[in-house]
Amino acid sequence: MEKESILSQYMPPGAAPVIAKWIDYFQCEFKISKGRATKLGDYRHPFRDTGHRISVNNNLNAYAFLVTTVHEFAHLLTWNDHRNKVKPHGNEWKHNFKRMMIPFLENDVFPEDLRKAIIGYLNNPSAASCTDLKLSRALKKYDRHMDVSRLEELPLNAVFSIKDGRKFKKGEKLRKRYRCVCLDNGNIYLFNPLAEVTLAATGT
Repeated sequence: MEKESILSQYMPPGAAPVIAKWIDYFQCEFKISKGRATKLGDYRHPFRDTGHRISVNNNLNAYAFLVTTVHEFAHLLTWNDHRNKVKPHGNEWKHNFKRMMIPFLENDVFPEDLRKAIIGYLNNPSAASCTDLKLSRALKKYDRHMDVSRLEELPLNAVFSIKDGRKFKKGEKLRKRYRCVCLDNGNIYLFNPLAEVTLAATGT
């Protein structure tokens, strides 16, 4: 019960018993990590004296935490079935990810808008939920960052800052990314539409 109680602080409480069972069944070391800029979660297969290891960032909202957790457990199951003989996000992983999402969809763990986005995503899961714009948008709606906006929400020529303090002016969208000018050095940078930024001022 202690494991379920801890997990319930980071994911929807209805999902915690299932994940707790998976941790025990697979004898997996499950770590809740500090937020990492380069990844939401991580799976490492058994090596020498260590068993399965999964880590998930602690700064994700409850639904993103759960989706990431299932993503990593799908890696674990794929490794158990195939070891290193298949691609990390190949058909085998996609099949396992779909299977492992079923109990959470059947038990109405997700709000309806998120449930629809996940079902759409499951038609062809990609390497990370954050690379699927529809699912990522749906998940980000449940973030708690009130002062943070997605770049796509800002008007053209808006001035915004990013986490390291640099300021940019939002430019036109080029295919999938926005062309933005760094006001500190004049260089051009391409930004993902879902980049989290802080509005500084509106340009002219």
